[in-house]
Amino acid sequence: MLRRALLCLALAALTRAGAAAPEEEDHVLVLHKGNFEEALAAHKYLLVEFYAPWCGHCKALAPEYAKAAGTLKAEGSEIRLAKVDATEESDLAHQYGVRGYPTIKFFKNGDTAAPREYTGDVESDFAKQFLLAAEAIDDIPFGITSNSDVFSKYQLSKDGVVLFKKFDEGRNNFEGEISKEKLLDFIKHNQLPLVIEFTEQTAPKIFGGEIKTHILLFLPKSVSDYDSKLSNFKKAAERFKGKILFIFIDSDHTDNQRILEFFGLKKEECPAVRLITLEEEMTKYKPESTELTAEKIEDFCHRFLEGKIKPHLMSQELPEDWDKQPVKVLVGKNFEEVAFDEKKNVFVEFYAPWCGHCKQLAPIWDKLGETYKDHENIVIAKMDSTANEVEAVKVHSFPTLKFFPASADRTVIDYNGERTLDGFKKFLESGGQDGAGDDDDLEDLEEAEEPDLEEEDDQKTVRDEL
Repeated sequence: MLRRALLCLALAALTRAGAAAPEEEDHVLVLHKGNFEEALAAHKYLLVEFYAPWCGHCKALAPEYAKAAGTLKAEGSEIRLAKVDATEESDLAHQYGVRGYPTIKFFKNGDTAAPREYTGDVESDFAKQFLLAAEAIDDIPFGITSNSDVFSKYQLSKDGVVLFKKFDEGRNNFEGEISKEKLLDFIKHNQLPLVIEFTEQTAPKIFGGEIKTHILLFLPKSVSDYDSKLSNFKKAAERFKGKILFIFIDSDHTDNQRILEFFGLKKEECPAVRLITLEEEMTKYKPESTELTAEKIEDFCHRFLEGKIKPHLMSQELPEDWDKQPVKVLVGKNFEEVAFDEKKNVFVEFYAPWCGHCKQLAPIWDKLGETYKDHENIVIAKMDSTANEVEAVKVHSFPTLKFFPASADRTVIDYNGERTLDGFKKFLESGGQDGAGDDDDLEDLEEAEEPDLEEEDDQKTVRDEL
């Protein structure tokens, strides 16, 4: 009796396993009520043809449908093609509103509530490229139609792709030869508003886009002329679509204060405009004029694109006692004069006030300053690199230590030795040889050292926001 029960359980398990793995005919999954849900769960994108064996249109479609299925499968696409004999599976046909043959439905992420009805031709390369683009984008719904009323309503005289949106011009028509890559570029280029507000929700699209030059309007929503200033900004944006991304930021909002700090701005200085390039090096630019008319903003953007604007480098005011302590204080305004003094060997720590490693180094750096405070040609200095920027040095991590030997050649030597008093002294006494590192060594050092939580969190915040 027990043996018979076990045998029945084994057969039941085999039956369920068979239902979960649909058979294929010419690379097309064969579905029925028993395996339909399993197929939806197993495949992120599923195009399902509901057909009748006697239907002439279905018979004509079959070889092309199978060809498309084979192509997608061979390419490793997440899209699979399937079919259901609607004359045998009447419940499924009724559930999905099948009223004629063939009826083709596109299921995305297993959603059975509102599958897209496909009325195009799956065999054309046009359709395949469209489906491949749909596969790559999760946050924009894709649809396909051949309904003449739809063509008429949207004034289309031939097959094409239209991106509909609820802002700016309302729609964009794709032009040119279609491919997955070109469709994706078309969508990225047009999916954002001409002027977009920076928020936690929009940040991923702003920084994940193809446009790496951003102009930012820091505009408090509380100002009386908010609408007119934003209108001027939008008017200027029209001339630079696809070249510069126009972003406005509520400078009163607490969450945006770190961004103001990054650009060296204070709330009372807003409204203000800044431009930044997000290439390998983040470079900031500041307009000469504080006027926020459309004409002034356009002129600033044109001059930037023509290469006529110099980078804006932040600098604190020079403290009166900057040279009174053993460790000299550098800011942007006095960096060149001190670091590149042809008669002095200058060793500089570029630090961040919040950096844990910098705090650990501070007492050692002070002792180093004491050691050489009376030396005739060795200067120990430091600079807060969160508030000061210099063209000669790009700081990517904290602390960064660089040596500027007495020379007319503007030589800069990276320090990559031990961060100890003895290590620093050997480096200086050797003229910047013992402990010097090339770029590869520095890269390895930065990767090998894990920043403490305080340092890591702050750096991540800046990267995420900027």
